[in-house]
Amino acid sequence: MKKIIISFLILGLFYSSCAQESSRKTQAELDPILVNDEYVHKAYFASGCFWCVEAIYESLIGVDEVVSGYSGGETNNPTYGLVNTKLTGHAETIEVVYNPNKITFSNLLDVYFGSQNINQINGQGPDMGPQYRSIIFYQNEDQKEMIYSKINQIEIKTGLKVAAEVYPFRKFWIAENYHQNFKKNNPNHPYIKNVSDHRFKSFKFKFEDLIKD
Repeated sequence: MKKIIISFLILGLFYSSCAQESSRKTQAELDPILVNDEYVHKAYFASGCFWCVEAIYESLIGVDEVVSGYSGGETNNPTYGLVNTKLTGHAETIEVVYNPNKITFSNLLDVYFGSQNINQINGQGPDMGPQYRSIIFYQNEDQKEMIYSKINQIEIKTGLKVAAEVYPFRKFWIAENYHQNFKKNNPNHPYIKNVSDHRFKSFKFKFEDLIKD
């Protein structure tokens, strides 16, 4: 009996330790980081193919970096192949590293809604399936309130139901290297020419004041 109790205690300590470590990693991702003597923040969005969304956010004033990856599901260490099985719960997601003194989270939300089909469920354009669904990830109550406020305003103004899901941010998994800066590195790729370029031009027309020179 004593051996059983000791075993459970050891297991309890093990899982507690893992949970604490996971919490520390997640918190580290949320904390501001210092880049070129300025503190920057991170934001997370899913809005169809990350090749398209990455290029849109990289063009914004105040955005230092955008990383393509996966979030929103339960599967650890997801890959592009696994996510495309539609069984992981993850969606193609971008991590936006931005300077809040140059561009606000509210600006990022305006770009998000202004660069997509707001009422398309499980996809954007020709990319369809749960891995392409729209998700906005919030990291605190202020962001959550801002997101729902903008959704409410959009639905009242347009009469459309916003399809984007709203999740608390948990974990971001970086995608394979070949997905990073895909539009920039593959300008002649058929998908880029036929889909991404059109989406980018439409976005650029609406947000000229936020575009880098």
